[in-house]
Amino acid sequence: MEERLQKLLSAAGICSRRRAEEYIQAGRVTVNGRPARLGDKADLDRDRVEVDGRPLTVRGGHTYLMLNKPRGCVTTLSDEKGRRTVAELVEDCPARVWPVGRLDMDSEGLLLLTDDGALTHKLTHPSHQVEKEYQVWVRGNVERALSILAAPILDGGEILTADRVERTGPHTLTVVIHQGKNRQVRRMCAAAGLEVERLRRVREGRVLLGGLRPGSWRPLTPEELGFLQD
Repeated sequence: MEERLQKLLSAAGICSRRRAEEYIQAGRVTVNGRPARLGDKADLDRDRVEVDGRPLTVRGGHTYLMLNKPRGCVTTLSDEKGRRTVAELVEDCPARVWPVGRLDMDSEGLLLLTDDGALTHKLTHPSHQVEKEYQVWVRGNVERALSILAAPILDGGEILTADRVERTGPHTLTVVIHQGKNRQVRRMCAAAGLEVERLRRVREGRVLLGGLRPGSWRPLTPEELGFLQD
């Protein structure tokens, strides 16, 4: 059956439909050896579609995405208050995916989404020790706070611990955790007398956010998926 090229590229896990339009306009997509144009359709059962010279095949199985979640967006599939959700940011993904873990509304950065329940459990359960790394911009006495953040902190009846805390600038920290408690980094910083101005997740396990633009998503590469499944 013929489908628009944007849908075929998205279904194959190459890129989002919006990004597929850019690929087509840049001449990176061909159909049966001819440069594709916006609005073109193809049937993979009879047509040869190539992206950067590589043949396109529809990927089966589960879907795995990386989103650079912006601030002001909630990590839910729907919101009764009418706030913008991560589901809206990946609405052009052909699969119904859900967030793996959470980032609070005021935080930003790397968020994984999938329709794979087993991988979701692995990445969100503390027993699997999946590290998450954050860049944190703060106000307050950073030097004093470092020793507090390096030790277990009792907050709201929970013990919060960081795997590593490093000062990377006058008012910036790198914080690595694996617990994944609700608003954990913000709560730890508050207990240490720091006010968080900005918080961005940049790594989960061995998967890096890199240069993905805020609000954009892309499929995970086979290598990145292998890192998460190991």
